[in-house]
Amino acid sequence: MFALLEADLNRRILGCGDGPASFNAEASDRGCQVISCDPGYQFDVEEIRRRIDEVYPEIIVQMQQRADDYLWDSLSSVEQLGEVRMKAMSSFLADFNAGTREGRYVSASLPSLPFFDSEFELAICSNCLFL
Repeated sequence: MFALLEADLNRRILGCGDGPASFNAEASDRGCQVISCDPGYQFDVEEIRRRIDEVYPEIIVQMQQRADDYLWDSLSSVEQLGEVRMKAMSSFLADFNAGTREGRYVSASLPSLPFFDSEFELAICSNCLFL
């Protein structure tokens, strides 16, 4: 999604507003240095799972209503997008407890983050791409 180069993945990366996405889990598995922040990380894994289960059907209905507004080059349908997103969220949920213990998931939100200046070399924010 971010079209990051190998050189980018060797930088210290901050993911802002990451939510229940798999970027941190996947990048960390590759040995990348990633910290993700999101206000939702204040909740435990079961509460996050409950929230996903609660809003997912609603989001799919909204996507189906607006399906013609999206480009379907890499995915063929709203249903396929839903499957991909649920797989990513499952990966996140499986990684969340360990990642929290390791300091990779931090409960925080823009514009005030609990990090030092120049602590990261690259910041990404997928929500800015979609909202």
